[in-house]
Amino acid sequence: MIRRTKNQNLKQKVKSHIPKDWMSEFRITYRIIMETVKGLIQTGLVNIAIITTIAAILTIFGSIFRVTLAVNSFVSSMGSALEVSAYLAPDADIDGTISKIRGLEHVEKVTYISKDTSWAKLKKDIDVPDISNPLPDTLHVKLDDTKNLGVVMGELKKIDGINDTSYAKDLVEKFEMINRIINTATLVFVVIVCILTIAIINNTIELVIQSRKEEIEIMRLMGVSNWYIKTPLVLQGAVYGFLGALVAIIPIDIVQNYIIKMHEFFMIAIDPMAQFTVLFSVLTMGVAFSSVGSFLSIKKHLQV
Repeated sequence: MIRRTKNQNLKQKVKSHIPKDWMSEFRITYRIIMETVKGLIQTGLVNIAIITTIAAILTIFGSIFRVTLAVNSFVSSMGSALEVSAYLAPDADIDGTISKIRGLEHVEKVTYISKDTSWAKLKKDIDVPDISNPLPDTLHVKLDDTKNLGVVMGELKKIDGINDTSYAKDLVEKFEMINRIINTATLVFVVIVCILTIAIINNTIELVIQSRKEEIEIMRLMGVSNWYIKTPLVLQGAVYGFLGALVAIIPIDIVQNYIIKMHEFFMIAIDPMAQFTVLFSVLTMGVAFSSVGSFLSIKKHLQV
């Protein structure tokens, strides 16, 4: 053990004093690339099945992720559009009450609706009996975020002149519940994508290692460094992930077009970075998980 450590230290010292030639580095890089291509060629038509399978997995993930971002945007827009209704007492100081509400944190806008306006609109929409106006003056309070609803509602109830408040709480809660479900589904599917991709690449690289077992053993006997043997196999896995991600971009782009139409229909602004985020995530996950799968296969079956 001591002798082995001394030999390794000696090799490192010798390597550190060897002048580096850029042509030599270029040849090594070229050989690594050619070994990667060789591994892909030896795998044959199985490459198509591997890339297609990875593309299908990444397509499902990318589509779910894109829908998640769309729902987040939808919930955020709907939440900001909904307003708290504060009903004023008959003797309330309207201007003073509005001033107090505008001074509250998380309040963006306060709109005054007189009881006469509300009554006229109600009589226009439905047939009501000929009675005196029973409606109160109302203030519509717009918040910066629905997350601050509880805080603002509590502060409104403390203000003199406000008899009652209301909010479309059920609608917001339903949107938020859908949002949580989709977010959870996305997280679960990320784990599934990771496991499936690593398993697929692991089995593929194992086949490559078995087909080149004698060649790899000869390289090891000749003193070829471990990283030179590992790198082409890891790159082969990365290529599978990259090509699978490129194929997955096509159906994901179709999903993006449908989502754009949905945003236009509901007149909700589209996050310009959403599609880029999804595509970047798909590419990153494809390459990263495939590379990890290759590395684990090498470590398990090659022991280098």
